[in-house]
Amino acid sequence: MTLDTTLLAETPEGIAILLRPAGAVPRALAYGLDIFIRFVVWSIAAAILGGFKGVGVGVMLIVFFALEWIYPIAFELLPGAATPGKRALGLQVMMDTGLPVTPSAAVTRNLLRVADFMPVAYAFALLAMLLRRDFKRLGDIVAGTLVVHADKVRLAGALPPAEPLAPRVPLTRAQQVAILHLAGRARRLTGERVDELAALAENALPPANYAPGGSSPAPIRPGPRLIAVAQWLMGQR
Repeated sequence: MTLDTTLLAETPEGIAILLRPAGAVPRALAYGLDIFIRFVVWSIAAAILGGFKGVGVGVMLIVFFALEWIYPIAFELLPGAATPGKRALGLQVMMDTGLPVTPSAAVTRNLLRVADFMPVAYAFALLAMLLRRDFKRLGDIVAGTLVVHADKVRLAGALPPAEPLAPRVPLTRAQQVAILHLAGRARRLTGERVDELAALAENALPPANYAPGGSSPAPIRPGPRLIAVAQWLMGQR
């Protein structure tokens, strides 16, 4: 079983982003917290409107509808793209391309909670998440969205500085992810260890004496060359 669920998404601008999809447990905890928040709001509204009889009942139904359907959509379209429960768990919703979630996608993924709930207690949603590496439920599959750990999204700024260099050969998605992972860990490893690991990808790295201007500098170690390729993969070209 693959334990590393990091995905590499590429925006239309050619910028690669590492995403870590959230699994069933953090999403369930976030949903439970949202249910608690909505229950508290509903209880307060019921206490205030309960004495107004007919009109009060009508307003309470509107509040219930808003909490059930408007609440998740509205929060997912706000900056942060997360309900209070998701925000507390460090999660956010985005398109599976790494772009911000669109209004139509937010509406679609939330309307399809009805299908995800079937046959009982979100059984279809749980089954879909357990069978997919990206942990998408049915609503996410149709809407093209992902729920990710917001603090795990890594952009080029998280990598050590380097002049971007193109790889020597075309890379598969798995190879790109491996290079980006190592470059992202480079600050926590010794230079010698980074060189040792980067040497495993020597065939994909630019030549050791590569120089954009055509000069002949001293050979560049594997580690800096791998970081340079990682910067190139992140769109710094």
